[in-house]
Amino acid sequence: MTSHLFNNRLLQASLLFFASLIAALIYSNFLLLAIPFLFVLAPAIFQTIIAKTASLFFLLLALLPLSAEVHLTPTLGFDFPDELLMALLSVMFIMALAYQPKILPVSVLKHPLILLLTLHILWITISCIYSTNLWLSIKFLLAKTWYIVPFVVLPSIIIQQRSNITKLALCLLVPMGFVVVQSLVRHAFFGYTFEGIKNTLSPFFRNHVTYSSMLICLLPVLWAMFLLTPKSNKKRKYLRAALCLFITGLLFSYSRGALLAFITGLVAYVTITKNIIGKVLIALSIVLIAGSAWLISNKNYLLFAPDYNNTIFHPQFSEHLQATVDFKDVSNAERFYRWAAAANMVADKPITGFGPNNFYDNYRRYTVTPFKTWVSDNPEHSSVHNYFLLTLLEQGIPGLVFFSLLYVSMILYSQKLYHALQDKFYKTVALTTGVVVVMIGTLNFMNDLIETDKTGGLFWLCLGMLVVLERKKDQQYINT
Repeated sequence: MTSHLFNNRLLQASLLFFASLIAALIYSNFLLLAIPFLFVLAPAIFQTIIAKTASLFFLLLALLPLSAEVHLTPTLGFDFPDELLMALLSVMFIMALAYQPKILPVSVLKHPLILLLTLHILWITISCIYSTNLWLSIKFLLAKTWYIVPFVVLPSIIIQQRSNITKLALCLLVPMGFVVVQSLVRHAFFGYTFEGIKNTLSPFFRNHVTYSSMLICLLPVLWAMFLLTPKSNKKRKYLRAALCLFITGLLFSYSRGALLAFITGLVAYVTITKNIIGKVLIALSIVLIAGSAWLISNKNYLLFAPDYNNTIFHPQFSEHLQATVDFKDVSNAERFYRWAAAANMVADKPITGFGPNNFYDNYRRYTVTPFKTWVSDNPEHSSVHNYFLLTLLEQGIPGLVFFSLLYVSMILYSQKLYHALQDKFYKTVALTTGVVVVMIGTLNFMNDLIETDKTGGLFWLCLGMLVVLERKKDQQYINT
């Protein structure tokens, strides 16, 4: 059989060589003679690409917590080196797919979550056409592509065994543990104060929000590894020490968002195991819609306008929390300022939005003066601080609908898989994925983290893992 394939390929190469030779003579371009040699070497090149893709995939995961922001110009920057690896892996996958289309299982292409993701990307493409700044929107679309290919598509090819999932978890946890250790050591020189945390995270994280967000999302992964490790296994004591380290890091990150995400993560754990998270999501949707309608009617949102002179930064975390409750914290006051502007932007362009990546260039003329704070100059060019609202104003109502459908479906799928899978290992992975997705959603009600390399990478990786687990469920039924 092998000899037959070899002879057949040799014949094809010979014919291709003569065709290339004739074409080279006709067009006086002898570079065309490289075509048959590339044809002969293609299998070896393809196998190398596949092998290196797996290695680069795990390297990408390990670099997620360690990568740093690099700004080439005041308006152009990227995360180094993980974004370069994302782009490289995307190109390598496209090359592999062009050579062997069957490398991507049909079941993956037909998966409901992938279909929803496709609708999400298609609408982003449409909203780019109507963008107020086409170049910024195209950059957004390209970045979205090289996030999705490595984190969503590649896991369905690379993650075949449970050992791959364990390796995936360790690639994320070990470097994150290093970041936590160095942060705690550096934080000691600032007395572990709330204000001092910002001096301990460079160059790995921009601020304590992005740091605590990734840390809280990886905590369930670490907890799952601890639960799945037998009590007799000596590795369990190391995992227990790692849990203590991560919890300590969270406590000294002084993040309100991480605290809230921890609470919603616990709720997700209970509701997924009890198979009732769908009902909880419906109730939350009703509350959100009713609350939004009340805020808009009779301009009730003006009731939350801050006092310009009393919205200040609080150096003590206890004062920071109290100011949050009293609506006197400057960061939340500034959120209201941008949310009010975002609401006016949505009213202006409800269908197509302003185009991806176009909030900053457009929001100032839509702001509401009573919500202005002393930090409203926004020199850091930060966004609206609510990813769902950001999607609505930049991609219109259809954009928010498509993304919300994808997000809610991911949560429901994690519940479905948890109750359908029989193997304890895969059940735990499904439950952990659902908890992480809920946590990321919570964090993105107060921030815009889906487009960041760290939290955004974890979000899309959760989608990829759900597709992998669906295949495990199908194999389970075939085997039985």
